[in-house]
Amino acid sequence: MSAPQTVPQAAPADFVWPNGARLALSVVVNVEEGAEQNILDGDKGPEPVDELSASPKRPMRVHGNESNYLYGIKAGAPRVLRVLNEAGIKATWTAAGLALERAPWLAEAIVARGDEVCCHGYRWAHQFWMKEEQERDYVRKGRDSIEKMTGKRPAGWLSRYLHTDITRRLLIEEGFTYHMDDYSDDFPFWDVVETADGAKKPIVIMPYAIDSNDMKFWLAPAMTAKDWLTYAIDTFEQLYEEAGSQGARYMSLGLHLRIIGRPGRIGAFKAFLEHVKTRPDVWIASREEIAGAFAAAAPAPQV
Repeated sequence: MSAPQTVPQAAPADFVWPNGARLALSVVVNVEEGAEQNILDGDKGPEPVDELSASPKRPMRVHGNESNYLYGIKAGAPRVLRVLNEAGIKATWTAAGLALERAPWLAEAIVARGDEVCCHGYRWAHQFWMKEEQERDYVRKGRDSIEKMTGKRPAGWLSRYLHTDITRRLLIEEGFTYHMDDYSDDFPFWDVVETADGAKKPIVIMPYAIDSNDMKFWLAPAMTAKDWLTYAIDTFEQLYEEAGSQGARYMSLGLHLRIIGRPGRIGAFKAFLEHVKTRPDVWIASREEIAGAFAAAAPAPQV
């Protein structure tokens, strides 16, 4: 028998985003480079997520893949920053703490823009296998690292794909206000979690999107920049149309420095933002801002 399905709490029928916007857009830039798996950091093997598809069966360095990740910091990040600056929009950077520790100039650039940094763990590593205290320490280490590098505690959390049944409880207990590990909707919603002391506390769920994520360039190598741009625009236009007739919507667009930051792909990101800016009533904001606006208009359920 399948698990029971719950219907997320809908926003009020007359819900609008700040400034009367009907669609909120969240641009998410993942910063994982330098925090990925590497035997130099004591891992059992090299990082298996690899555009080169060169994952050896034995523990050894894969210098090509290491350099491909480094490209994201050296060349990709400056391009992404330039596009964001030229467009004059905010982004949320889902960063692994170690990645920013190893690229402090990038942390400074993000802070200078006034952007939000969401915690993507300390390492870009899996946490699904961790016992409670191990996972709590992992959450705290990532949170504290982000605060050290940016001067602000992160409000949100994104795991590397998989997490445990108690992750959301730990996030609430450690002061996080929203969680990104969800793909079930095109609008934020509340979850209510029982904490260790028996209290029931709410947390905003900010769904992420994998279909429009630039990781598709690695997972579907036949995809071109034009293909990705078309899909991203089609997603935006469909949500924009629905927001005009069926109620407010929100779009999440996920990017990676080492992927969208390539010279043959960065133009697609720029073109997407240019297209978005031709439409009125769109609010481009950080995830923390979007979560806050949702929480203010659709208060947490009474528990």
